[in-house]
Amino acid sequence: MDIVLQWLLLTAAVAAGWALARLSNPASRSRKSISDESSVRERLQFLFTNYSDQAVDNFVQSLAVNKDTVSLHLSIGSHFRLKGETERAILIHQNLLARPDLPSRFSPQVTLELAKDYLNAGLLDRAEALLQELMGDREYGQRSALQLIEVYQQEKEWHKAADVARTLAKAGADPSVSKSLAYITCELADEAFREDDRWSVQKLCKEALEYDPSCVRATLILMKLQIRQGNFRDASNQSLKVFDQNPEFGPEAVDRLMRLENEHGDVGRLGRKLRKLYERYPSTSLLLALADSVERSSGRPAAIELLRQELEVRPSVRGLLRLVALAGYEKGMTTDEGRLVSRIGHLILQNRPVYQCVSCGFSGQQLHWLCPSCKEWETVRPIQGVEAE
Repeated sequence: MDIVLQWLLLTAAVAAGWALARLSNPASRSRKSISDESSVRERLQFLFTNYSDQAVDNFVQSLAVNKDTVSLHLSIGSHFRLKGETERAILIHQNLLARPDLPSRFSPQVTLELAKDYLNAGLLDRAEALLQELMGDREYGQRSALQLIEVYQQEKEWHKAADVARTLAKAGADPSVSKSLAYITCELADEAFREDDRWSVQKLCKEALEYDPSCVRATLILMKLQIRQGNFRDASNQSLKVFDQNPEFGPEAVDRLMRLENEHGDVGRLGRKLRKLYERYPSTSLLLALADSVERSSGRPAAIELLRQELEVRPSVRGLLRLVALAGYEKGMTTDEGRLVSRIGHLILQNRPVYQCVSCGFSGQQLHWLCPSCKEWETVRPIQGVEAE
């Protein structure tokens, strides 16, 4: 199709869609066009899929800039950014800001969209500069602050991120800001821990727990601090708090608790703790820890019986592998069947992700407190199910 004809059809289609939408809803004419961006995007979607990118570019260059067309420009720019064509989005938003006929009241929103483009492209310095300009804006200041926190998180500028987050928290921002602030504070606590600044570690962790009492990471850092100071009983008590804060992170506490109690604790007391925890928060990690404790205190047959009973109720591949291993040792031999089950079980678990983000689905074998994909805090958690917890 000739490029001129494409351009003419594109212009006609957009104009027709826009006119029909306004005529079908007279009340919408009294609203700012910018507020109708989501519906504009829907009407434009078929144009993006049926016309060449060059036709769209030509259309954008020739499209007038006024209160009725700003949302068209923004929708097209947002479309390209979501497609991963960030450079094209940047050009659209830069062109829009450079147009002298851009209504001044729309300048902050266009600036915010351009900052998002820069953030997507990894141009963090440019994004930071624009977002700082918008911090004082009445309508877009809060959204700009949230984006600025994301910039500082990528740059690992935790002090700057904390300053912006505190400002938002004081202004009564969304409760999610408190969780972000708690975990940003934990990053500062981790830095202090590496520098062996114990007083700062304790202060920062307590501050994080004030922002978000369910902050598991702060509790685990305090546990590490107690171990470094030789307060093993206090460290053990800290690990137990994790189950009350968020039982899904129990496996992270179990491993630490087992090492701690095996080296410095009482075996009988550990067994009683694990049994109570397992009754309240059953998981594969707790079952395996409890089986180890029972084996040490009461012998292998008791541990085998425990596993058999619990696997009937809560089957798991890891539990089955431990049962096969213990039963084989108890008989003084490993049967061919047992070796086969063990081999297949390990193949099933090999390279299987251990953690998954409950927000975006990102998965891996390492715990990230900040999801690398959706940039949300504390959403990456141990996977539940037969092949996991």
